[in-house]
Amino acid sequence: MRAVKLKKPGGLENLNLVEIEPSEPQFGEIRVRNHASSLNFHDYVVATGLLPVDDGRIPMSDGSGIVEAIGPGVTEFQIGDKVMSCFFPHWADGRADDAAKLGGVPGDNVDGFAAETVTMASSAFTPIPAGYTFEQAATLPCAAATAWRALMVEAKVRPGNTVLVQGSGGVSIFALQFAKAAGCHVIATSSNDSKLEKLRDLGADQLINYREFEKWGDKVQEITGGCGVNVVVEVGGSGTLAQSVRAVAMGGHISMIGVLTGIQGEIPTAELFRKNAVISGITVGSRSSQVDMVNAINITGIEPVIDRSFGLEGLGEAFRLQESQGHFGKICLVF
Repeated sequence: MRAVKLKKPGGLENLNLVEIEPSEPQFGEIRVRNHASSLNFHDYVVATGLLPVDDGRIPMSDGSGIVEAIGPGVTEFQIGDKVMSCFFPHWADGRADDAAKLGGVPGDNVDGFAAETVTMASSAFTPIPAGYTFEQAATLPCAAATAWRALMVEAKVRPGNTVLVQGSGGVSIFALQFAKAAGCHVIATSSNDSKLEKLRDLGADQLINYREFEKWGDKVQEITGGCGVNVVVEVGGSGTLAQSVRAVAMGGHISMIGVLTGIQGEIPTAELFRKNAVISGITVGSRSSQVDMVNAINITGIEPVIDRSFGLEGLGEAFRLQESQGHFGKICLVF
């Protein structure tokens, strides 16, 4: 089978397409004929060497395909089932209260889904939504599961809440879609007017160009009549957190997901305390949470937004598109 391996020290020029032998499933494992993957920021930092991994690691955390072989002891899946990966294969349920739950990340701690065949524990997979293509399903395990946990598990959004999403990446678009499906009012920010219009087409109720309104937290307060938003899906990090604190409502919730603008920065603690707001750190979610998300998608009919897809041999080109930030929604691999 074909796979992409990353040679140390990393870098897009060190992604090598190779032939490897499929592994036979052992006790509790299944072998999946992988048909699609999707790019996340986590995959980019692995591929570029910013997050060091073992030499020869097969990257990519997300994948979807068909079960083609089953090892002893597997009862949940049968040959022919359509499945998708879990970002944290060891986190079955509950809180992220044990470091062991956050181990085994595909494409990082172990080989991932830039391969035509993958053999892992059956617990590292869930069913895909009904009617989804493999390409659509491959967008879910990291980005959609993160948005789901941010809104439904941590912030516990309710109909009538106001949610703010930042930008037009995969997590933010899924958060917009989940929030609208839950009956929420959504405010979206971006620096690109064309992307803002696309966010409007997906259901965003108000739009803010943060190039035009640098202190966009004040603009949020204006839009909401001084109430602020119930939930902020914070993907920027230190460079945007102060504005998120300004934008959030009394007793509101900031789901901290990304660090695109830096890993350290000042927090306006006085305003945070005054508002009795909560900041939650979000790193994807549990397998149980992913199953809940799939059940919700089956009812709501939400479909992922996919910008462009590449073959396995085009992984480097796909990362360059991601690097350019010229995409809207998810970038996929199909093979």
